[in-house]
Amino acid sequence: MIVRIMGEGQVRLDDGHLTELNKLDDELLAEMESGDEEGFRRTLGALLDAVRRLGTPLPDAALEPSELILPSPGATLSEVREMLNDDGLIPG
Repeated sequence: MIVRIMGEGQVRLDDGHLTELNKLDDELLAEMESGDEEGFRRTLGALLDAVRRLGTPLPDAALEPSELILPSPGATLSEVREMLNDDGLIPG
């Protein structure tokens, strides 16, 4: 799976890591629903760090279609809300 972090680039991520990422995604969604800005910042950072750690960066010149687009680390709560689907940011 190709994942784009807005403003950073793309990484190739094995589908086997989705379970770990979905746990963080569920936590992020709960914090967003409760308006927990501090928790939202912490969990968004943890989610993006996990993608960076588990994925393999693609060269800057590579332009692959992204199957998943994640917000930038500085995204606001309202910006992330606009990106959500029924499953949160990550399908499954």
